[in-house]
Amino acid sequence: MEVNRTLLTEFVLRGITDLPELQIPLFLVFFFIYITTMVGNLGLIFLIWKDPHLHTPMYLFLGSLAFADACTSSSVTPRMLVDILDHDKMISLNECMAQYYFFGSSATTECFLLVMMAYDRYVAICNPLFYLVVMSNRVYTCLISVSYIIGFLHPLVHVGLLFRLTFCRYNIIDHFYCEILPLYTLSCTDPSINALVVFIFSAVIQAITFTSIMVSYACVLFSILKTKSEKGRSKAFSTCSAHLLSVSLFYGTLFFMYVSPGSGPNKYKDKMYSLFYTIVIPLLNPFIYSLRNKEVLGALRKLIKS
Repeated sequence: MEVNRTLLTEFVLRGITDLPELQIPLFLVFFFIYITTMVGNLGLIFLIWKDPHLHTPMYLFLGSLAFADACTSSSVTPRMLVDILDHDKMISLNECMAQYYFFGSSATTECFLLVMMAYDRYVAICNPLFYLVVMSNRVYTCLISVSYIIGFLHPLVHVGLLFRLTFCRYNIIDHFYCEILPLYTLSCTDPSINALVVFIFSAVIQAITFTSIMVSYACVLFSILKTKSEKGRSKAFSTCSAHLLSVSLFYGTLFFMYVSPGSGPNKYKDKMYSLFYTIVIPLLNPFIYSLRNKEVLGALRKLIKS
């Protein structure tokens, strides 16, 4: 049988399910989740911008994280909502690369912002007397800028390597967005180099950022245990527990997506990790950080009363 060598420039995103009876319920659920995600994250950014008491490094990092979450959700969900109602579900190769780039950029940025937030908590709890010196306006501006610059550059490597591939097989991407691993299965060029680069970059970035976070919080934990004040311990644990919960959700999902055994392009079939990472975590983060934070809740009450 002769292989069809016609080069493909358009693909079909299969989506979450092919069952017609689930399309409308799924649209309504994900539309509600997206609206809630954007209100939660953009609302948190507005609250931090509006209240002068929240103009501290901790909350500016949190505002930057909320922006990255909003970008992650917006890179995937609107297109998925359109595809749920669209029977064709067609996406061009350029649109596919663009979607992956914006998703990869915001995801990488979030990795490094979580490190910066852990470092900020380390300085605040372990070296409180030097906090204002160490975390000056210039320092935290540089840390946030570095996170976004790395986020901007990292996916360029993978998008650039996509140009070495040609696509001439079936054009169905068994996913709800242009995730890079399922895209490799459609290539009629050997994607081994691409897959290896994804694995190496993902493993290195996750190892460096996760280890940095764990070291920071190990130091924080020892410092908290030395604190004699019960009130001081409670406040420190409250601040750090929200961050650790967010980190656990984020890195747990990333690990299973890109680094765990069986996550290669030929075996990548489970969409649940991607669904959780791209849609659920951006929804949860603003609530994880806000509901137990008295200063954020106080600023919200003040805004409502004004």
